[in-house]
Amino acid sequence: MRRNLIIAAVIALGFSGCTSSMDHLITEPTRQTAQTTTIQAQPYEAPSGAKKEAYENTMRKIAAGIQDDPNYQRISLNTPEKKEWFKSLTYRLWDRQITRYTFMSEALAKYPDHKYEFNFILRGFTFN
Repeated sequence: MRRNLIIAAVIALGFSGCTSSMDHLITEPTRQTAQTTTIQAQPYEAPSGAKKEAYENTMRKIAAGIQDDPNYQRISLNTPEKKEWFKSLTYRLWDRQITRYTFMSEALAKYPDHKYEFNFILRGFTFN
């Protein structure tokens, strides 16, 4: 448990630091067809076992890329609640529990001045 908390803190601190110019990745939702479908929200499925380790490896790779981007601005994840929110959001994206658009919507609702940084993170998941 302590190891997981340390890993989450290191990853969160890494994201508090750098990115690339990919602001154009997500700007608005895709068009919907005339036919409307109702999608029920799925309950959040927490990481476990091998999936958790794979997610953490992906997050480490993304965090490592932050250091090389002078345009990346630190995302303030300075409380346990904010760190847990970030971990949950990124895990749900990684595990395809949410779409890229949902990821950006939720992220920008909480941190509207960090579009560049969330696009950087999103791009890191796009290539996995």
